[in-house]
Formats: sequence, structure tokens, C-alpha cells
Amino acid sequence: MRPISTPLDSIRPALPGTEPPTRGLFVDRWGTLLELPGKGFEAQFENAEFVPGAVDALFRAHQAGWRIYLLGNEDAVARGRLKVETWEAFETALLAHLAGMGVPVARCYACIDHPEHGKGKRQRDSVFLLPNTGAMYHAMQHDGVRLSESWVIGDSTLELAAGWRAGCRTAAVRTGLAGADGELAIDPSLTGDDLPGVLNEILMRLATRT
Repeated sequence: MRPISTPLDSIRPALPGTEPPTRGLFVDRWGTLLELPGKGFEAQFENAEFVPGAVDALFRAHQAGWRIYLLGNEDAVARGRLKVETWEAFETALLAHLAGMGVPVARCYACIDHPEHGKGKRQRDSVFLLPNTGAMYHAMQHDGVRLSESWVIGDSTLELAAGWRAGCRTAAVRTGLAGADGELAIDPSLTGDDLPGVLNEILMRLATRT
């Protein structure tokens, strides 16, 4: 039996307004995707550890059509404990590794500024400093992400509060800080043991809706 093929010029695009929404997963970096760095960690990528199963879970989410974003406050850079160049090298290696594992990151939001504790030119405010909502609205404006269909996943109250303020759904994980930072009061849409657990739940919920 010969396989049936469809000529490319006969495939019609979806009618305007019927396309599936562009959904985003805004994943906190430290404590959610990566284990919290130990004492003396100098942002060398080879020393970083992923939360078990996290990369595989993001691969499944990407295959399911989600856009993946990373976010987080990089306080060590803002406070001058880590050079900007060192952080940029780490970030480049991280993104290359994820891409090599089939997990392309649409955008990486890393805030290296702080209005009070920043050192030198890093002493300034930023819309990307969590719990500000700059990351989510930037993705909405530049990538067409529908925030009401998107999720923010993190281990601290800062990113979860930012997600709630931006109109996203929020998922707390029990890895990393496990919400114990106590900075803000939050009521996440979902709580799970780790990133693989909450992503599995999110994908299951979406499957039951479609």
C-alpha cells in the first residue's frame, strides 16, 4: 500500500481567529529548573544541576506546542558578587544545552538590576525585576502569548506573584525555596512536588479541555 500524501499547496492555513492560542510557560531558573546553587558556586555551567526530570518535562511541553521562557532575579550579579560576563557565559551555556536537548527557549528574562541593593550601574529599577510583570507583558507584546492561557512556575513567591498580577495561572513547586521565602502572600493555581510533576498536571488539564 502506498502512503497517501497531501500536496503542500492544498494545505490551507487556519481561518483568522481559529488558530490555537500561543501559550507560554514562564519557568523560574533557580530552584525550579536548576537546583539552588550551593555555597561557593561561581556560575560555572558544568557545576550546575538540573532538577531531576526537568529537562525531559520541558521537552514534552515544547512538543505539545508551548513556548518556553526562563525568568528570575539574578541578585548575585546585581549585588556585584558575580561579574556580568560570568553570568552571560553561564546563560549562553545553559541555553545551548537546552536547545541541544530539544528544548528551545523563546526568551530568557534574567534581571541583573536592583534599585536598592544593586552595585554601580546595576543600581536601578527594572520592569523585569520580579515581582514586576515585564517578562510576561514583553512576551505578550512581542510573541503574541496569551497570558490567560499561560503558566508561571516557580519556587518563590516573587515569580508567582508576578504571574498572578499579569493574569497568568501559577504553579508552585516544593523544590528550591518551596515558597518559604515569605516575601509575598500567594495562592497558586496548582502546587506540585517539582517541575515534572506540575508540567504533567498542566498537560493533562489541557488534554481534557481539547
